[in-house]
Amino acid sequence: MKRVMFVCKKNSARSQMAEGFARHLGADQMIVTSSGLEASQVRPEAIATMKEAGVDITQQTSKALSDFQPEDFDIVISLCGCGVNLPPEWLTREVFEDWQLDDPAAQPEIFPRVRDEVRDRVVRLIESLR
Repeated sequence: MKRVMFVCKKNSARSQMAEGFARHLGADQMIVTSSGLEASQVRPEAIATMKEAGVDITQQTSKALSDFQPEDFDIVISLCGCGVNLPPEWLTREVFEDWQLDDPAAQPEIFPRVRDEVRDRVVRLIESLR
C-alpha cells in the first residue's frame, strides 16, 4: 500500500479534490492525505464540484505540510507548481510529480474542468500502481 501526499499552496481546492478522488477510487491501493505550504480552509466550490462528481469531501480539512514528515510518504504530488518551494526531502521520495494545474480559486468557473483534470491524473496514478 503506497502512502501518497498531495500538496498545493493552501490545501484548499486542487489537493483536496485529489485527496477525495484518491480515497474514492484508490482506497485499496493507497493511503492518502493532502496538505499545503500553508493551511487554510477547503473552498466551498471544491466541495460543491466534487459533490457533482459523486465524491463527498465535506469531512476533509486543510492541513499544513509542516505537520508531516517526508519519510512517511512514498509518493508526493504537487498540483500547483509549488514543487520548487518544497523542502528538498519532499522531492526525493520514491515518486515526485508536479502536475501544475490551473488554480480555480482565481477563476471559480473553471472548477469543473480542473476537477476533471484532477480525476484523470489520479486515475492514471492509480493505474500506475497496479
